[in-house]
Amino acid sequence: MKRFLLLALSLMVIGTGTFSAEADSQAEEVIPVQIDIRTYDGIEVPAGTFIPVASAQEISTQYCQDGYKVQFTSTNDLYMHDTNIIPINTTFFGYVEDVHDPVIGTNASMKVRITKMVLPDGFEMPVKAYLYTSNNNLIGGELTSPAEWVKMPHYQGNIGINTTLQIRPGRTRQMGSHAIVTSGENRLIILTDPVVITHTLTN
Repeated sequence: MKRFLLLALSLMVIGTGTFSAEADSQAEEVIPVQIDIRTYDGIEVPAGTFIPVASAQEISTQYCQDGYKVQFTSTNDLYMHDTNIIPINTTFFGYVEDVHDPVIGTNASMKVRITKMVLPDGFEMPVKAYLYTSNNNLIGGELTSPAEWVKMPHYQGNIGINTTLQIRPGRTRQMGSHAIVTSGENRLIILTDPVVITHTLTN
């Protein structure tokens, strides 16, 4: 009798262990698989991209010092891969830097750095850009016109025969003038670093 009870008890213990192991394996199989959510990588706008804008105010070396805050508004939609990445009426913010007053012989000059753009829906994005000019983004800084012209005889053949007068610039130049970007003036912004656009507007 005792042997029968021990045998029955042993079978119950073994059966419980087997059932428990099977239940654990079934429980592991029931756990749902975690699905990776698709991420949006964005669109990279390369350095050197031009963005047409209009100035929201007059900017002049006459009264603007380093750090003077400026604002521009995009005048066109900018598309890339059939996506409108910088829509019209996007606002660009920046400041004036490297201001030089006019001197005799050279006009005043300045650079305008762009640091941020705000899409029409209010989404903000940092950018590194400048108001573009072909002179390394320097606005102004040209040489002024000569203050005087000197007449200089030019002889052809023998002296006194077929003599013509040539006019050449004198040594002095005029006083320089201030550099100005007028309010509403159409300009170009050039990106100096790539910008990854991760937020776009949809109709």
